[in-house]
Amino acid sequence: MIDLTPTTDRTRAVAAAVTDQQLEAVTPTGSTVAQLLHHVLGLSVAFRDAAAKLDGPTTSTPPGPVSEPLPDDWRDRADRLLAELAAAWRDAGAWEGMTRAGGVELPGEIGGLVALDEVLLHGWDLARATGQPYEPSDAECEAVLPIVEPEADDPDGSGREGMFGRVVEVPEDAPLWHRVLGLSGRDPGWTA
Repeated sequence: MIDLTPTTDRTRAVAAAVTDQQLEAVTPTGSTVAQLLHHVLGLSVAFRDAAAKLDGPTTSTPPGPVSEPLPDDWRDRADRLLAELAAAWRDAGAWEGMTRAGGVELPGEIGGLVALDEVLLHGWDLARATGQPYEPSDAECEAVLPIVEPEADDPDGSGREGMFGRVVEVPEDAPLWHRVLGLSGRDPGWTA
């Protein structure tokens, strides 16, 4: 069991500092800041409900492209939903048994790590696109390594679909966070 609070708190702070003028900026994922914020709102609900083992539209619907505008209260929602996400995964029962998120059935333990990974990486995406600092701990990075590492038969990640892109090579002596970014298909040196 891992406490998601440091990650959600950091991402909450990044989201709160996004200005209206930055909403159309491009992120490392290729989406706009507004689109990525929409995704963060949705994943917060989905993984909060996955922690509670709820089976319904919030957990059984795969994420898709978002075309509608952000709600007017998106800053308040992001703050509240990310806090609720962290609180939901503080329950030891969330990490046990099976759950569902994004239409995928998975063990609770994996669901918690995927939730951590999603918030960790997208927090960096938002921070990078809006010129904010973002420094996760080694503990957070170590926790998500099993999620971002490609399968042994696909070492460069070229066969992965969905969550991650092709692995970006980083120097052997790079910080652990840069390794996580590279394994997820992100360039640690990306700039807007």
